Formats: sequence, C-alpha cells, structure tokens
Amino acid sequence: MKRIVSLGLGWLIWAGAALGAPCGNDASGFEAWKAEFAKEARKAGVRGKGLRALARAQYATRTIAADRQQKSFRYGLEKFMRVRGADAIVAQGRKRKSRTPEFYAALERRYGVSAGILIAIHGMETGFGWFMGDSPVVSAIATLAYDCRRPELFRPHAIGALKLVDRGSITATTLGARHGELGHTQFLPGNALRYGVDGNGDGRVDLYDVTDALASTANYLRRKGWKRGKGYQPGQPNFAVLKEWNAATVYQQALAIMGARIDRP
Repeated sequence: MKRIVSLGLGWLIWAGAALGAPCGNDASGFEAWKAEFAKEARKAGVRGKGLRALARAQYATRTIAADRQQKSFRYGLEKFMRVRGADAIVAQGRKRKSRTPEFYAALERRYGVSAGILIAIHGMETGFGWFMGDSPVVSAIATLAYDCRRPELFRPHAIGALKLVDRGSITATTLGARHGELGHTQFLPGNALRYGVDGNGDGRVDLYDVTDALASTANYLRRKGWKRGKGYQPGQPNFAVLKEWNAATVYQQALAIMGARIDRP
C-alpha cells in the first residue's frame, strides 16, 4: 500500500530545496547522493543517529523492482478483492471485533472512525500483523528518495525516517515494506512522524504495537477530514477520505465494501 500524500507546505518547500541532491536510476550514484542528502537532512533537523543510519543505508534493488511492478492496482474490483483475500479479511476482522469490542469502540469514541474501516486497513495492509515487511525501512525509503522516478514524493519521508531513528522509534535495521512503510498498518515514515500517537499510554509511539498502530491510523483519518457518524461508501462524506490513505480507486472501493461487512451487526 502506498500512502503518497502531501505532508504540508513546510515539508514541500523543504522537499523542493532538497532536489539539489541529484537523483539517479541505478546504484552507481547512491553513495554520492547520500553525502549530499545528509547536508539537507542536517538542515531539516536530523541528528547523529539519523545521519549514521543514512550513512549505512544500502541501495534497495528489490524496492525499485516493486515500485515498477504494482500490478494489483490495475485489476478490476472483483479480481482485486479476490487477489487480496477480502473474504478472509472480513471473516477474521469480524472475529477480532467480536473478541475485543470495547477496544474498537474506544477508538471510535476518541477519533470517530468506524471499526470496520480500521480493521479492513489492518487486514489489507499486513494480514493483521502477520507480515509487516522484510525490507530495511531506511534503505528502502532512501532509495526511493534518490530514484529519479518520484524523488519529490519520497524525500520528505526519508527525512521522516531519519527523525524516527533519532527519536528511537525505529533503528537503521528496522524492517518494513518494500516502499519503506512500517508497522501494522504500513505508514510511510513522514506520516508516522506526523500522525503517530501513543495509543497504549506507555509514553512512546510504536507502530509495531497494534494499539499504537490502530490509534495512529484513526488519528490520520480524522486529521484528513473523517466526519464522525457519517458514512464511508461511495458518494458518502467519508469515502473521499479513503483516498488520503491510498490513491488507488480500487483500493478505496475494496476498503468500503470490507469495512461495511465487518461493521454489519
């Protein structure tokens, strides 16, 4: 899942300035790019641990391959849902909701986001935490920030990842998805930095903890305009917010269908 969204005017201004670090289409210029990008990272407030993580980052060939081959988003809705295991997600999601109804009710009271949508996202992104990725987050996101295809979109997230390292939220070797998404619901690092919340009250934000991850997901949707008590099917107020989570229409449609089936009494 690719949450490639705006991080706000300040981030975008920074991102434009960072384009002074030249992009590349293969590994040959990656080390030189890191040296230049480190200067921009320092200006953006990245400190020692983050800069050391950047220095250790390796060009992620599997990330580039995955970025060029996102086939499932071109499927029709029926095939997309079949390939992504929608029926299994709904069945498992309904069981999870029935086992801990107060947990999801508490999230809805606080953030206004329907349990079915949060559960559908959790199932769609990582199979409810079964697989949260096998690619080092910093290397993956740094590679995309360097790659010439969409550097302006990923460079703010690369800064976000390095700041997460500085905070101790992740390390240079933390694993996530091929595009650098992390945790139970696969936040891109800049979004994790901006929208992550401490859901379990332990004083830290850890998106590899399911409570923090789902609270952060609900917070993200609320901050993106989710309206409490309003519907999320096509044509209803909250359907547009699903685009903020994933830009693919087929993904948005699948979430709406699965969420409704999970929320159904």
